[in-house]
Amino acid sequence: MNDWHFGTVSRRLHDADMCNYIPVSYHQGPRTIRKYREFDVAFISAGEMDPKGYFNYGLANSIAGAVISKSKKIIVEVNRNVPYCYGGNRESVHISQIDHIVEGKHAPLAQVKPQEPKEVDRQIAAHIMKEIEDGACLQLGIGGLPNLIGQMIAQSDLKDLGIHTEMLVDSCVDLHNAGRVTGRLKSVDHFKMAYTFAMGTGKLYDFLDRNPSCASYPVNYVNDPRVISFNNKVVAINNAIEVDLFGQVCSESVGPEQKSGTGGQLDFIFGAFQSKGGKGIISLSSTHKDREGRLHSRIVPTLQPGSIVTVPRSIVQYVATEYGIVQLKGKSTWERAEALTGIAHPDFRDELVREAERMRIWIKGRGAE
Repeated sequence: MNDWHFGTVSRRLHDADMCNYIPVSYHQGPRTIRKYREFDVAFISAGEMDPKGYFNYGLANSIAGAVISKSKKIIVEVNRNVPYCYGGNRESVHISQIDHIVEGKHAPLAQVKPQEPKEVDRQIAAHIMKEIEDGACLQLGIGGLPNLIGQMIAQSDLKDLGIHTEMLVDSCVDLHNAGRVTGRLKSVDHFKMAYTFAMGTGKLYDFLDRNPSCASYPVNYVNDPRVISFNNKVVAINNAIEVDLFGQVCSESVGPEQKSGTGGQLDFIFGAFQSKGGKGIISLSSTHKDREGRLHSRIVPTLQPGSIVTVPRSIVQYVATEYGIVQLKGKSTWERAEALTGIAHPDFRDELVREAERMRIWIKGRGAE
């Protein structure tokens, strides 16, 4: 099996030597398929056919249209539990394109409950909240921290926010229902929450069903850095595993061991910086514990051997831990090392300084241009 995303199931298959990852910057997925891939069969889950003969993809627009365009045979499995999600574009396939229809078991959709935030998430979120202004256009992912930020925004006095995000999650529903999200100030997809796939609980799926305030698009639109940048004040918040003193971000592997895919992190960090007033934020806790309970810094001198660089240092803008948030654009290597050391766990700062000096990226007494 080859997987474009590499989630939990794929990791387990990979451990059994049954799965490999296809590296891709998510917005280039459809173009990559159209240029280089051929499929014998596309097997697509969709809702029941509408009166016009269309089967709606529901929660996952993503690369579905591209796969169908390059497949010799197209099979649709009907599931009446799939919500009808308005586009956008390419959110449906017409019966005239379909070779076979499977009347499935209409299984309930997977429920992915938001993770409970930890205390460290609350500390990181407090720093990130200071960077969000009225009229900001948000990209929030899944996990304890994005969910917490959504809750904090819902309880704040921020107004006229927009949503342009790879993944629509439960916290986006909360923001909409709290009146914080209007989309009024968006430059594209006015008044719409634009997304390419959705993952959450029944609350989200019920909200999406035939809701004209939401727009489902292929990922080559939603994640295109150019499209992202058309909206002002884009705030993109993404998690990382490690950040080194050069500013390189690893978000998908521990050493050479693949943990996740690149996804849209690079797309949104790049697009947010291009946005007028935009901010691309990499967030991570300053430390983690190994299986033996030993504490390790996530701000490291250099990435572990074999680690995958998800966001190169030249693209990184903001990095946030529980100890603060720093902006790296326009800073020299020693200024970056100094800034990142300042948001590392205090127990590791002296060691980071020594390593920075040893690598000659932070030279004693140096500071003036």
